[in-house]
Amino acid sequence: MEEGALAGPRLPPHDSGTPALSVVDMHTGGEPLRIVLAGCPEVAGPTLLAKRRHMRQHLDHVRRRLLLEPRGHRDMYGAVLVPSELPEAHLGVLFLHNQGYSSMCGHAVLALGRFALDFGLVPAPPAWVGEVRVNIHCPCGLVAAFVECEGGRSRGPVRFHSVPAFALVTDLMVDVHGHGKVVVDIAYGGAFYAFVSAEKFGLNVCSAKTRELVDVASAVTEAVKAQFKIVHPDSEDLAFLYGTILTDGKDAYSDEPTTNICVFADAQLDRSPTGSGVTARIALQYHKGLLELNQSRAFKSGATGSVFTGKAVREAKCGDYKAVIVEVSGQAYYTGTASFIVEDDDPLKDGFLLK
Repeated sequence: MEEGALAGPRLPPHDSGTPALSVVDMHTGGEPLRIVLAGCPEVAGPTLLAKRRHMRQHLDHVRRRLLLEPRGHRDMYGAVLVPSELPEAHLGVLFLHNQGYSSMCGHAVLALGRFALDFGLVPAPPAWVGEVRVNIHCPCGLVAAFVECEGGRSRGPVRFHSVPAFALVTDLMVDVHGHGKVVVDIAYGGAFYAFVSAEKFGLNVCSAKTRELVDVASAVTEAVKAQFKIVHPDSEDLAFLYGTILTDGKDAYSDEPTTNICVFADAQLDRSPTGSGVTARIALQYHKGLLELNQSRAFKSGATGSVFTGKAVREAKCGDYKAVIVEVSGQAYYTGTASFIVEDDDPLKDGFLLK
């Protein structure tokens, strides 16, 4: 082949009526994030939650093409940037996973903080050294990310301040298929999670086989969905159980990291410690008196060993619930860019999911 024959941005043959989806890929603690730069049709709606409903009803093929095979995999995660109705927001975002659309994603917020700075969505003076605040409107509400900046570029870890996080219910008894009655807690960190120690199922969250942990967590999620009604005080759009987080049971404060693993959506396994999950777990620990304000804890992923740190920074309210604003810190990295195209006669153009 002649030298240089493959150089340049030329796309392969594709349907000329379907724009290529241009993306930037990142990961936070090993959990992927695919950010759409161009090619997504306009997402209509006067509010971010309305845009979320519109995309689910009318543009779900975009999610499938981005995340599912053959362009992605069952554990891929995505973000579509949209305008926000909030004047203080620098950007709005819709979160995509293998089953649909989340209300919050902490690992994505940590990545988007860097992305917003590096791609000029939030300009920083070239000579500035220090933190830059990035206001990100998530479906659950406005979240503030704080990004270290030097020379107009991001550097180092990112931290964010959550929406009000709270314990919904503690010591809830549910009948889990194949395991009998199990006591779980449910807390909200922008999304609702059930929490239970893996030891209650005879598993070690650090060493058990991934398939065993995914199956147990999925069974807990299904049991809670069937036996308990989730209610959010502000919006029905937020009133759903996102997943189950299996812990090592070490909820009392310690200088040592506590390990957990999160299974969400359709048995999707989070590689990171889970930003919104850490938020909810800190709110739960604070509610139980196991953690004080501004007392930092480290949370380790049972999947990759990556670590987020978090702390409750102040008390708040969410409806009638006593809540806290939680700060979560973690490191995101860029992994590449891509352009995804569609050939109109491809029978698998909209993706597929193997189970």
